[in-house]
Amino acid sequence: MPSAIEVRKVPIHSVADASELTKLLDEGVFEASRVVAIIGKTEGNGGVNDYTRIIADRAFREALVAGGADGEAVKQVPIVWSGGTDGVISPHATIFATVDAEPTEESRLTVGFAMSDVLLPEDIGRSGMVTKVADAVKVAMERAGITDTADVHYVQTKTPLLTLSTIEDAKSRGKDVFTEDTLYSMDVSNGGTALGIAVALGEIEMPRDEDVLKDRSLYSSVASCSSGVELDRAQVVVVGNATGVGGRYRIGHSVMTDALDADGIWEAIRSAGLDLPERPRTSDLDGKLVNVFLKCEASQDGTVRGRRNAMLDDSDVHWHRQIKAAVGGVTAAVTGDPAVFVSVSAAHQGPDGGGPVAAIVDLG
Repeated sequence: MPSAIEVRKVPIHSVADASELTKLLDEGVFEASRVVAIIGKTEGNGGVNDYTRIIADRAFREALVAGGADGEAVKQVPIVWSGGTDGVISPHATIFATVDAEPTEESRLTVGFAMSDVLLPEDIGRSGMVTKVADAVKVAMERAGITDTADVHYVQTKTPLLTLSTIEDAKSRGKDVFTEDTLYSMDVSNGGTALGIAVALGEIEMPRDEDVLKDRSLYSSVASCSSGVELDRAQVVVVGNATGVGGRYRIGHSVMTDALDADGIWEAIRSAGLDLPERPRTSDLDGKLVNVFLKCEASQDGTVRGRRNAMLDDSDVHWHRQIKAAVGGVTAAVTGDPAVFVSVSAAHQGPDGGGPVAAIVDLG
């Protein structure tokens, strides 16, 4: 049986800052060697060349080693950074660590981690990626002690996108790639990964290569996929609930049907186990919400609730940044806290124009 999970959200005061993690270690909230995952937002551009993710990764891993964790073990800890804190979104990290707790039959938070086989450039956005990701999700579920897919509420991944060097590598071996547009390959990588999660959880049947980024009716309601230049395989963190693990925390999920769907966020919080009135307000959270994790996407038809917008036509500011800022504002208005995990490029993650929402609450 997996151990109970302690989860804390901490601010990041500068690009290379991990002082709040160090403070938690010094206070004995958890041990450095028992940190099992970190998921956070950094303040870069969120694009292919967003090196704030690498800087933050190094800072947090160095803090764990300084806190007493084994250096080689720390290299294996999944740390997933989503770049870009557009609008009011504030840089922060959510830290998951195992702790000792009395077992309970109440359903409580559990976390499992796995790495996929190496994803070759020609796999990205194709069936090779879908299959490899699906296999890794099943391993992570098993490690989390989850046997029922209905108990999975959030799957956070980090996968490689395409760069000029990896595209040339594929060509040198006589292979082609889904796209040679490196920024677009972020959407491709995220979408292919989401379909792998959906297959693993039985949400869809195995898709065809031609369905990727085309058939938006195929999606996962719990996938949150990020991509970058930091790795060459899928890093998979499965977060759900299980009986017997003990602890104070619980997770739930829902979906936003569009960029303005605040009710979808409230429903995720209810799903996690927080009792809320029919029309809740931020004050009803009473400090019990740890964090929310969202994916968002500009609707392919260029509208929100029947009103036209210009995000997809804007040549000055990429739609990635615009939708992230918009949904970040909606989310912060619900939570009352701008330190929310809102990530863009949500192809096959929730319905078109919307996206999945996961919420973690402290039930005491």
